[in-house]
Amino acid sequence: MLELREASLAILASEDVPTKVNQLLHLFDEYQQQRVTLDVSRELDFQGLTLPGRPPKPELVLPKLVPKRRMDTPEGMAGLLHSLTHIEFNAMNLALDAIWRFPNMPKEYYEDWLKVAKEEAYHFSLVNEHLHSLGFSYGDFPAHNSLWEMVEGTTDSVMARMALVPRTMEARGLDAVPMIRDRFKQIKEVRAVEILEIILHDEIGHVLIGNRWFNFLCTKDKDGVSPISAYRELAGRYRAPVLKGPFNIEARK
Repeated sequence: MLELREASLAILASEDVPTKVNQLLHLFDEYQQQRVTLDVSRELDFQGLTLPGRPPKPELVLPKLVPKRRMDTPEGMAGLLHSLTHIEFNAMNLALDAIWRFPNMPKEYYEDWLKVAKEEAYHFSLVNEHLHSLGFSYGDFPAHNSLWEMVEGTTDSVMARMALVPRTMEARGLDAVPMIRDRFKQIKEVRAVEILEIILHDEIGHVLIGNRWFNFLCTKDKDGVSPISAYRELAGRYRAPVLKGPFNIEARK
């Protein structure tokens, strides 16, 4: 019988993208059918694995080296969609990493992140299929790896992970997605707009999950810590990017 955290680690290490997505969706379905066990206390060994498993392309470059994407050319529109595909690929991986890496959390924590992983896989598939419809594939353009770099930087602390990945890096998507959606609206790219509406709706829930578990970790001990002061301290210690507006205040609330 599958064990959730062990299976999540194996899927995270998979280098083949369709296999990763299919195995993740299967794991979600099997867990819902109560055919997957959960061992919250086991320390898992990832020695010999390259995390995350990824295909040879896209080439990973510094953010400043990712070409600017003009919407008035097919390549520019595909390039923007490709960047979204890469974000969703990394988001799927980060949810899997949150499941396997951190033991001794409540059962609901692992269930929450399994739900996030499944939804990110769905988002990836939506954007990737639309990219294919335009004659392009994931890997055709260079991409940056800022989101995963923050995942790697918070492997030592589940509190730092909850503070700085969903509540900082992913929350930037709440600000960015409406602007990207509006760019596609201007050129009447209806399918892209539909996909971005789905992503925005679901990402609010993902940031909420990060917020829930960050607050849980701040208050689980009898003395507790202030989430505001804890976030400020963690952002400084782990060198989180400084947040800059404009902000999607409604979605963040």
